[in-house]
Amino acid sequence: MAERQLVSTVRDCPGRLVPVGDPVTIPAHTFVTITQALGGNYTVVHNGNMVRIDGTDADALGLEPTHLSFAPPGDSSIHEQQVWEALKTVYDPEIPVDLVNLGLIYSVDIDQAAGEVAITMTLTAPGCGMGPVLVGDVEYRVAQVPNVKQVKVELVFDPPWHRDMMSEEAQLETGMIM
Repeated sequence: MAERQLVSTVRDCPGRLVPVGDPVTIPAHTFVTITQALGGNYTVVHNGNMVRIDGTDADALGLEPTHLSFAPPGDSSIHEQQVWEALKTVYDPEIPVDLVNLGLIYSVDIDQAAGEVAITMTLTAPGCGMGPVLVGDVEYRVAQVPNVKQVKVELVFDPPWHRDMMSEEAQLETGMIM
């Protein structure tokens, strides 16, 4: 999306305030301005505040929603590969690359008995104001994996992120390959 776009919500639309990540609901039939569309997520301006709308709720903006679908696991377990697939649908709001290929996801631990996924991740910079929003994106998307009952995200800054943690594809896409 190259330009700002004014749209009216067609239904109540859940979102998270930028950068704090607090949940909000934009009422149906409310005009918002879409300022950014990256990775299937949208940033809109509503009542003077920036709000992050998950792509799965894009229909509330009159747009085609993102659909996350996972093959039924065939048992009651959480499949780690599906967690990684969900994580690859979360994009940095400023860099059009997913968090996995950016190297921001340090670990995924699954407690099958509790149905819990624990994720350790970082940000490209410790002072990044989008941290709470990205954590919310991770929690929301991973919670859609079959059999996941709870998602816990720990944000760490040790080891600090650096561009060598990016996949080669991400380095090529961002022009950071040397």
